[in-house]
Amino acid sequence: MAYARPDTRIDDWSPADRAKAAGKLMLGWVALLWLIEVLDLATGHALDAYGIVARDPDSLGGILAAPFLHFGFGHVAANSLPLLVLGFVAALSGIRRFLAVCAVITVADGFAVWLTSPSHSITAGASGLVFGLFGYLVVRGFVERRALGVVVGIVIAALWGTTALTGILPTDSTVSWQGHLFGLLAGVAAALAFPRRRPAGS
Repeated sequence: MAYARPDTRIDDWSPADRAKAAGKLMLGWVALLWLIEVLDLATGHALDAYGIVARDPDSLGGILAAPFLHFGFGHVAANSLPLLVLGFVAALSGIRRFLAVCAVITVADGFAVWLTSPSHSITAGASGLVFGLFGYLVVRGFVERRALGVVVGIVIAALWGTTALTGILPTDSTVSWQGHLFGLLAGVAAALAFPRRRPAGS
């Protein structure tokens, strides 16, 4: 005899289930970044060439690869904690929506970096995604008019706001302020594009 399982959606998950799913996803994501950097070291940093090369048509694939590549362990370490925390918070409201938000940020930011970065430069790193998630979380609560989301956005702005503001300024030629700036803008756009729907009757 066949049995049908009741349909379960993320809206029906308990807070603990959501936290477990978000935590596993982001721990796995960050672990993957470290594994890739180990492989990059083992290949003599050959993977760095697969980042975004400014205005090179052959490097358009780097738009998708760049957030997973880093220039050394110091670079990946600097991105790991903010990506873990911001990604975890963003993923709590739904894994599919979170992945859609990350896709929008990655593509929009990557293409803007490809267009505006200095000639012959190679850009890589998860910081564009980090800045995008920062922008997404800061404005999401206001877009959705949810008190908890507003509080979360204010706390995140208080914790990382100064870093975000300095990161989008062209003060260091070795840092892609373009990636930070356009990542931030892409995150705000994603918050506008993917508002969480309120249950009927609420």
